[in-house]
Amino acid sequence: MGNQPSKKMKRFSSKEPSSHTHADDALPAPMPLPSSIHKDDAAQNGVNGDGDHGPAAGKDGSGSQRSRSTSAPRTNGSSTTRAPPPPAITVVGGGGALSTITAEGTSSPRPKSGPHKRLPSPGPPVSDGSPEGTQSPPVDIPTNPTILANANPNAPFGASLPSSTSPISASFSASSVPASANTIDIDSLISRLIATAYTGKVSKSLPLKTSEITSICLAARDIFLSQPTLIELSPPVKIVGDVHGQYADLIRLFEMCGFPPAANYLFLGDYVDRGKQSLETILLLLCYKIKYPENFFMLRGNHECANVTRVYGFYDECKRRASLKVWKTFIDVFNALPIASIVASKIFCVHGGLSPSLNNMDDIRRIARPTDVPDYGLLNDLLWSDPSDTAQDWEDNERGVSFCFGKRVIQDFLERYDMDLVCRAHMVVEDGYEFWNDRTLVTVFSAPNYCGEFDNYGACMSVSEDLLCAFELLKPLDGPALRKEMTKAKRKSAMPVQSPPATA
Repeated sequence: MGNQPSKKMKRFSSKEPSSHTHADDALPAPMPLPSSIHKDDAAQNGVNGDGDHGPAAGKDGSGSQRSRSTSAPRTNGSSTTRAPPPPAITVVGGGGALSTITAEGTSSPRPKSGPHKRLPSPGPPVSDGSPEGTQSPPVDIPTNPTILANANPNAPFGASLPSSTSPISASFSASSVPASANTIDIDSLISRLIATAYTGKVSKSLPLKTSEITSICLAARDIFLSQPTLIELSPPVKIVGDVHGQYADLIRLFEMCGFPPAANYLFLGDYVDRGKQSLETILLLLCYKIKYPENFFMLRGNHECANVTRVYGFYDECKRRASLKVWKTFIDVFNALPIASIVASKIFCVHGGLSPSLNNMDDIRRIARPTDVPDYGLLNDLLWSDPSDTAQDWEDNERGVSFCFGKRVIQDFLERYDMDLVCRAHMVVEDGYEFWNDRTLVTVFSAPNYCGEFDNYGACMSVSEDLLCAFELLKPLDGPALRKEMTKAKRKSAMPVQSPPATA
C-alpha cells in the first residue's frame, strides 16, 4: 500500500520524551485537551499512563498531532459549559453523499439531497408484552435480520441462532464449565447489567455469577470465531469509538442512539482499561453480541491484549472484583475478536489505522484467530498506528510502537480500494470526532470526560443506507453530574428493567 518504509525505519522509538509522566507519578492539576491528542498523552497531561505504548507496555508514548486552540480546563471539579462543534457538511465521491451533521443527541436537518429524520432514543429494554415503555426502532434503522454481508454459511451461529427474546442454549466443549452454565438467560443478564448502571454507584460486587461470566465469554468467543476477521457490513449502522470502561457513559450512548436492536452497531475497540467499570462494559457488549450476532459487531482495539490490560486497569479490576481465571477467560475472547470492517464497500473501519504491510484486503482476512497482538507487523499496525499532519508517507510513531501515516498514504489507500473514508478510534479528540486530510479520515472517540480529566465530548457516527453520516454527541460530565444524569434517566424509564417471564 503506497510507499513502504525503508528497512532502516525503526519499529520502536529509540528515545522517550523527557516531559512524560509515568503511570505511577502523582497527578498534577487538570490541563485542557488539545483538539487531537493521543489517549496516552493523558500520562503527560495529568492522567496515569495509558496502554498505548506498545504491546509490552514498557514505556509511555506521546504525540499530540494538532496544536489549535484548546477547550478550557475544568474548574472547581465540575465540567465547564461549551457549545457543541458547529455543523459541517462534505460530499465525497462514489456517487453517494457522505455528510457530517453534529448535534447534542439529535441529528440536524439533512441537506437537500433527501429527507433525514431524527433518530429517536429508545429507553432500556422492558418486559415483552408490556406496551408501556416500549419504543419503536428509529425510522432510518430498519430491523434487518442481518447487516453482515459476508457471513459464513457454515457458521454454527448466525441464522440458526434461537430467537433473541428467548434464553439462548449453547453447548460448550470446556469440561470446566458446569452444566448449569450451559443455558444463558441472556435477557436476565442484560437486565441486571443495565440496572447496575442506573444506580449511579460502582460496587465491588458484580451483578453476575462467575459461571454466568464464563458462559458469556465462551458463547461470544464462538460467535466471533464463526464470523470473518474482516467484517463486511451493509448500512445503516452506528459506529462507536473507545469506551474504556466508562460504563455509565456507554449507557448514556445507548440512551441517545438506541438500545439494541433499535440500531445496528459497530464498536471499534478499547472496551476495557482506564475506567472503573470495565467488567460491566465488556459484559454488556458481549451479551448484546450473543443476542444480536448479525446486527451488533465488535472489533479489537489495542487494549484488548493481555500485556496492556496487565498494566492499565483491567487485570487489577478482574483480580479485585472477580478472579484471575476470569481475566484469562476474557483474554481468550479478546484473542478471537475481528480486526477490521468495511461498510458499504466505501468506509474502512479499524481501531488504529493503516499499515505498510497491508498489500491486499486478503491480508486481513488471512489473519488467523485466536491470536495475541504481535510486537510489529500488520495486526500490530491496524491496532496501533496513527494519522499525522506532518508526515507524507510513513514515520516513527511517538507512542513507541507502529507508525504514523500521512496524507499520501491515506489517499493511496482510498484510491487503491475505491473507498471514500477511513474511520478509526484510538485517539482522544476534543469534539468526539475529528476529520483529517480533507475529510478522508475521521477519528471517533466515544468516552466523554475521558478519565475524568479532559473536557472532551464523546461521539457516535451514524451511517445511513445512502451513506449520510451524522455525529451524535455526548456532553462531558464529571462524577456528580454523571450520577445525577443516571438517576434522572432511571426515573424517566417507564418501568424497571426486567427479564421476560419464563415460559413453560
